[in-house]
Amino acid sequence: MGKGPADNFERHFERNREKEALHKARLPGEDDDPLPPPVEPIKKGSAEPGRNDPCPCGSGKKYKQCCLKKKD
Repeated sequence: MGKGPADNFERHFERNREKEALHKARLPGEDDDPLPPPVEPIKKGSAEPGRNDPCPCGSGKKYKQCCLKKKD
């Protein structure tokens, strides 16, 4: 017949239990191989600051708002 609020409540929590079970199934277990180590990001080797880095002059502004304009 009609679905009551209790039915919606139970379905909501049942879906959450199913999602949690799927998530746990994807995690490596004790017998599985360990996850690979995280990949290190590629870093630029130059000493010049990026546009959004703090300005090296010490003003507290971003480089693009301070000394980048003076450089041009």
